[in-house]
Amino acid sequence: MNKEEILKKVDYTVLKQTATWEEIKDLCNKAIKLQTASVCIPPYYVKKAKEYVGDQMKICTVIGFPNGYETSKTKIYETEDAIKNGADEIDMVININALKEKNYEYVLSEINEIKNKCEGKTLKVIVETCLLTEEEKIKLCEIISKSNADFIKTSTGFSTEGAQIVDIELLKKHLSANKKIKASGGIRTFEEAEKMIKAGAERIGTSGLKG
Repeated sequence: MNKEEILKKVDYTVLKQTATWEEIKDLCNKAIKLQTASVCIPPYYVKKAKEYVGDQMKICTVIGFPNGYETSKTKIYETEDAIKNGADEIDMVININALKEKNYEYVLSEINEIKNKCEGKTLKVIVETCLLTEEEKIKLCEIISKSNADFIKTSTGFSTEGAQIVDIELLKKHLSANKKIKASGGIRTFEEAEKMIKAGAERIGTSGLKG
């Protein structure tokens, strides 16, 4: 797999709290040049970035980020606002509290409610694998397989650990064939990205790849 093929699967990402418009604009310029799948940026910059890139690049943003424990009503409002501002893709964080409580219906309902507000745009569901047991990861594959979401995403990149090959393999094994996987967090080289793709990931979240 060559670098161009890998880059087409990349959500080129800047989500740090200190990100400035100049950094977001630079990200967009590089993404357009490299022809990545999208740029993933803070909600604050979505409207300005969409006006800047037009149809040259997809704009992805995050909902309930990074902890996911906001109420569903809050996340739904965030989603509506992001879509109105021009977001093409939404990466939402599940309510891990609800998952730990085994309130699986809440988790599923929230995913579907947010997808309903995406107006047909892509929804990726961040599950934060580093905080989950193997049983919980498998249960989430079942929930997301039943849901209307498009992707399961490993990590926010803001917790204790990012994407791991073993998790990609586990998700691939237990996820329904019509759902895709995004590996995100700690992926810094083309070699690492290629390994994730070969393990089953169809999208890579990264702030940059070396090598």
